[in-house]
Amino acid sequence: MRKDVRILLVGEPKVGKTSLIMSLVSEEFPEEVPLRAEEITIPADVTPEKVPTHIVDYSEAEQTEEQLHNEISKVTSRWIPLINDRTDKDSRMPLILVGNKSDLVEHSSMEAILPIMNQYTEIETCVECSAKNLKNISELFYYAQKAVLHPTCPLYCPEEKEMKPACVKALTRIFKVSDQDNDGILNDAELNFFQRTCFNTPLAPQALEDVKNVVRKNMSDGVADNGLTLKGFLFLHTLFIQRGRHETTWTVLRRFGYDDDLELTHEYLFPILKVPPDCTTELNHHAYLFLQSIFDKHDLDRDCALSPDELKDLFKVFPYMPWGPDVNNTVCTNDKGWVTYQGYVCQWTLTTYLDVQRCLEYLGYLGYSILTEQESQAAAVTITRDKKLDLQKKQTQRNVFQCNIIGMKNSGKTGILQGFLGRNLMKQRQIKEEHKSLYALNTTYVYGQEKYLLLHEVLSESEFITASDTTCDVVCLVYDVSNPKSFDYCTRIFKQHFIDGKTPCIIVAAKSDLHEAKQDHSISPAEFCNKHKMPPPQSYTCNSVDTPSKDFFVKVTTIAMYPHARLRCLCTCNRCTFCICQNFLNSDLLQSVKTKFFTAVLNRLKDRVDEVGAMLLANDEGSIVHQVHAVSFVEDSIFMESSGARSLQREDRHTTQADLKTSTFWLRASLGATVFAVLGFAVYKALLKQR
Repeated sequence: MRKDVRILLVGEPKVGKTSLIMSLVSEEFPEEVPLRAEEITIPADVTPEKVPTHIVDYSEAEQTEEQLHNEISKVTSRWIPLINDRTDKDSRMPLILVGNKSDLVEHSSMEAILPIMNQYTEIETCVECSAKNLKNISELFYYAQKAVLHPTCPLYCPEEKEMKPACVKALTRIFKVSDQDNDGILNDAELNFFQRTCFNTPLAPQALEDVKNVVRKNMSDGVADNGLTLKGFLFLHTLFIQRGRHETTWTVLRRFGYDDDLELTHEYLFPILKVPPDCTTELNHHAYLFLQSIFDKHDLDRDCALSPDELKDLFKVFPYMPWGPDVNNTVCTNDKGWVTYQGYVCQWTLTTYLDVQRCLEYLGYLGYSILTEQESQAAAVTITRDKKLDLQKKQTQRNVFQCNIIGMKNSGKTGILQGFLGRNLMKQRQIKEEHKSLYALNTTYVYGQEKYLLLHEVLSESEFITASDTTCDVVCLVYDVSNPKSFDYCTRIFKQHFIDGKTPCIIVAAKSDLHEAKQDHSISPAEFCNKHKMPPPQSYTCNSVDTPSKDFFVKVTTIAMYPHARLRCLCTCNRCTFCICQNFLNSDLLQSVKTKFFTAVLNRLKDRVDEVGAMLLANDEGSIVHQVHAVSFVEDSIFMESSGARSLQREDRHTTQADLKTSTFWLRASLGATVFAVLGFAVYKALLKQR
């Protein structure tokens, strides 16, 4: 919305320009009229549109033509002879044609004015008024203000009697954003949401039907399945404009972020979001729910992936295609190369992490603030706390961690990125060179928590790398096991940039499926890692038949999450407390104990159920006598004194006692194993804190 409105009154001498202003201000006709009135300002709170309005008078007797030109350049209304000379057809300012002194004539002059209005399409309306009788004075300035705030020119072409392409394009985007189920129809719920969003009030059921009936009467395909189609939606706005209700269409356009030139405003696309240094940006839970709804809306075949046509349809509300072919090599895709739901979410996560302003822009195109009823897209972003605080508190609430991959050319960096996305060497060879990506983002699970790991391949042919290349959560220094000179490059990078830093580093022995050559360095990679208190070299290969293993990436994410822990063992070496506890919990002994314990308990329960069932089971032809005998049998089995009965009881008792002893043994063994595991984890946590 404009900050203010300037209205300039121009015309021949003695037509009553100054009298109109004086009558508006004093609400009475002035007895003495000056040659020119001083500029006045009407406060916003007394105008219908709540916008300050400046009214400027022009007098040929007191002002030169140059002064007139200067006034014209400051206002939004221009005198007809000057408009054609100073502006082109598409940027002409709106005009109000005023017939003053209507009190001096007995008939209307509108018939004589109509040819002029038809000739000059920039004339918004014509008003007959009288400064002496105060007729239509306030209406005159209201129409002038309305012509500035809700101009016809950007919306409608009077010669062709249809909306202009820019207006159609904007309203089409608004329709697609409002069509939340993507069926090409605005149903009653969607129309009510649209109405409430734009005008703060829903439509009554009868009003909804009246709107649809108007469309039905004028076009056959404007209503389908009792909902409004895009054609019907555009027809309604054309009707509003033709009937002089421009403010209705402008209210809709401005609510969805458009300015007077029908472009999305900078304030709408890029709301203020201040990100302090050493903090990162992530999408919050509400943003992910919104993005999921957008995905479901366009995944028409419900295959949890977006085909090229579905992706194109999703981005129709954008002025350009935001994702290029490199996206397919940055996130996970299905066998057809289509972005899966997981890949879709990862790409949004990547954009938010690397370029939050672009993420805000994208969410603006999708209508996030409107559909979620938030003030702006900034509500979708969480700013994490400073990494220094995470290190001090030895815990983090972040969900996205960046790992920079550094190494010589052809050392296997790209293979690691693509292997993270589940592509083996055979699939990687099918990627075109121009479609390769320096980023790969996927999810990993650390101690049951889902986290996002972002891999960034650093391109460098020398030992010089930029400060941004060293800014990350963890670094992987990659060397080719088959290249004797590959490891030496990693050691130089480490000593130059990371030896005294706080960023944890991992040495990666890539292409581990190849024959291992002796590295041209004074010490071996394992000795180098031990010397600098790093985890041992991690072997990795993507040359596999199936999907490459993700175990390595879990280790990388773990180090990124807990850099303070200085974990020196992330494998099944059976030497550290963590590995001992994990191996014991997964050991055959503990599994056997658990199995025998549950088997003994289940067998005992089964025996008891069989005994009770035998006592309660009656013959299908049973009678009261049989039931009495059954009761007697139960009583005898409990109270009988005969030696034969006592011997049977002893045998049963011995069997039960044996079962109970077996169950007790396995129960004790299981409880002991559980206690041992709990104590083991307690010791492990204590050791972590000491480190």
